[in-house]
Amino acid sequence: MPMAMAMAASGAAGKALFSASSSLFFSRTFRSFSNPRLPPLPRLFPVLARPLCLSSIPASAASTTTVEPEQAVKPLLHSVLLERLRHRHLKDQAKGAVQSRASSPSSLPKPANVAARKKIKDTRSNTVDSFEELDLSDEVMGAVKEIGISVPTEIQCIAVPAILEGKSVALGSHTGSGKTLAYMLPIVQLMRHDEEVSGKLMKSKRPRVVVLCPTRELCEQVFHVAKSISHHARFRSTMISGGGRLRPQEDSLSEPIDMVVGTPGRILQHINEGNMVYGDIKYLVLDEADTMFDQGFGPDIRKFLGPLKSRAEKPGDQGFQTVLVTATMTKAVQKLIDEEFQGIIHLRTSSFQKKVASARHDFIKLSGAENKLEALLQVLQPSLVKGNRVMVFCNTLNSSRAVDHFLGENQIFTVNYHGEVPAEERVENLKKFKSDDGDCPTLVCTDLAARGLDLAVDHVIMFDFPKNSIDYLHRTGRTARMGAKGKVTSLVAKKDLPLATRIEEALKKNQSLESLSINTVKRDAAISRQINKTYKMKVLSKPSSKIGKKDSASPNSLASKKGVAASPSKTKKGITLSRANKSSSASRRESPKGNKLRQTKTSGAKKAPTSKLSVVGFRGRSSAGKSAASKNSTRRST
Repeated sequence: MPMAMAMAASGAAGKALFSASSSLFFSRTFRSFSNPRLPPLPRLFPVLARPLCLSSIPASAASTTTVEPEQAVKPLLHSVLLERLRHRHLKDQAKGAVQSRASSPSSLPKPANVAARKKIKDTRSNTVDSFEELDLSDEVMGAVKEIGISVPTEIQCIAVPAILEGKSVALGSHTGSGKTLAYMLPIVQLMRHDEEVSGKLMKSKRPRVVVLCPTRELCEQVFHVAKSISHHARFRSTMISGGGRLRPQEDSLSEPIDMVVGTPGRILQHINEGNMVYGDIKYLVLDEADTMFDQGFGPDIRKFLGPLKSRAEKPGDQGFQTVLVTATMTKAVQKLIDEEFQGIIHLRTSSFQKKVASARHDFIKLSGAENKLEALLQVLQPSLVKGNRVMVFCNTLNSSRAVDHFLGENQIFTVNYHGEVPAEERVENLKKFKSDDGDCPTLVCTDLAARGLDLAVDHVIMFDFPKNSIDYLHRTGRTARMGAKGKVTSLVAKKDLPLATRIEEALKKNQSLESLSINTVKRDAAISRQINKTYKMKVLSKPSSKIGKKDSASPNSLASKKGVAASPSKTKKGITLSRANKSSSASRRESPKGNKLRQTKTSGAKKAPTSKLSVVGFRGRSSAGKSAASKNSTRRST
């Protein structure tokens, strides 16, 4: 009992001290809040307007104890402070929301920007994981499964939906990316759909699909793909190309037919002879369209398109859908296509006119002292030991003959593929090259074999470097097809070094190889040399003028300071100027030699990065020994 009384006394004393110390503070704060100049507080939270800091004393104790007025005001002050803090916080939130709306231009009131973003996103991320997602029919899917392909390529993901929608498109993708299936699958499905809707059936001499190809070899490749699909999709196709006999082609056209694959000249010949009719053509495909426009097929294509366009202009005609396929596209060819096929849509993959990721590119720089044929032999032999198939590209017929003769002397069996080889012999040579026996694993060819051939090639060697980047892309497209690995080796002569360096830089940066050629590289080099020459002339002329100004200004200033007559200063001025002019003219006379020396030094410094190109050691006298000997000779001469 005494202990309890002592504790109560101590608690009462503590409360009294706390109330005495805080009375002054709460009285001042209450006076500040009771100032009439402050604006009235908004009643945003009526529930929170009640006192939040309540006393923890029980009701019975509160009835017996006496509370001072300053202590009664304490809960109210806390509630007012909290209310003001909440009010300030709400104001800050409102200001932040207004600023964020003002800073974002594509907010909710502008749905057009959002739709545009979605369109861009959809066009960029349009790849799928399986052919089932491309809305192909069961018949077409059966053909795809028989071929053994499960995942579509990028060009197939882009092309199939667009063609199924009935759009005329120009497809651009690197070689070996599956462009033939990209247009063949949807066109076959559209043919089957036309049969179900309008009841169209096969008729003799009246195909519904025409595929134009520049070469007989590409026709055979496309026809082979069509035959592999026709077993499931139930349509009939035939091939009409130059180099074959007319009578069997006439017999095949006289039977009910759905699709014709051929070259433009031979198809026009059959149309003129009445073996083929335009009437039911609804789908037109131009495979390797850039090649046909570049190699002079333009008049034949326009002659073939003329009746189709005039028929489409008639009222009630169904029109026709056009599909153009290309691996490269120059600006000139694109302009021709846009003029000839108005309203066509260009669809291109991310790797269009760029290097293939699965191919390795090596550039071997030849200084001129090495034997080029020996260099070829040393590059070719390791690939043949591994059992690889190799294509050796040459620019001319004489070069291909020389390579073929040299490899034959070194017990390497080859087959040829160029313009002077007859068409039937070219087909036989390709069969020997494709055979698994390995009797002729080396194909010596010109650019005739650079386009449209689907070959399983492991290594491409460019004995002669191409004259432009487009031919380089087509040559390299013979390897690393459909995701397989491949290798490209280029023997770069001294005359081809500028173009090879530009192509190598573009490949390293993964840039588009669109319009690089020997002429453009020479023109750019000439422009850069002219710019450097004018810049050096300006740099050399500036110091002489400054010296002359300084020399001419100094005597006048001395004369003005010392009060000397002006006539002696003029004579001195003339002497100094003549000396400066002589020195400047002498320097200008000597400048070309100095510039040449500087250019050789800078060119040697600039050639250091290009020396990163992989160099192959050659047989016989090594290139390193020859370069060392040349260096020693230059040192002795100097």
